[in-house]
Amino acid sequence: MQGSAIDRLRAMCGGPRDGALLRVSIATALLAQDDAAAAIGELRAALHFDPDYSVAWKLLGKALTGTGDAPAAIDAYRHGIAAALKRGDKQAEKEMAVFLRRLEK
Repeated sequence: MQGSAIDRLRAMCGGPRDGALLRVSIATALLAQDDAAAAIGELRAALHFDPDYSVAWKLLGKALTGTGDAPAAIDAYRHGIAAALKRGDKQAEKEMAVFLRRLEK
């Protein structure tokens, strides 16, 4: 059933509803299926729509960590913290700071 949900979401890509939220929704569904590699592409697309979307940065860091790409995950978390600071998203900032510290150890 999850696959069909992803297919329905992907059908909206390129249309008037396409945007950061749609791409993050697709990525979240892909991460639930343990498909971090596919989620990364959707999260990068989300960040193309909105480079200050802290949730997308947080999920990108998680997905990159899941693929074993710690340097890229560290970079994503750093960008995400900057985006969260810019938007005043304190919770995302705190969460990403914790994930960043874990990776930097």
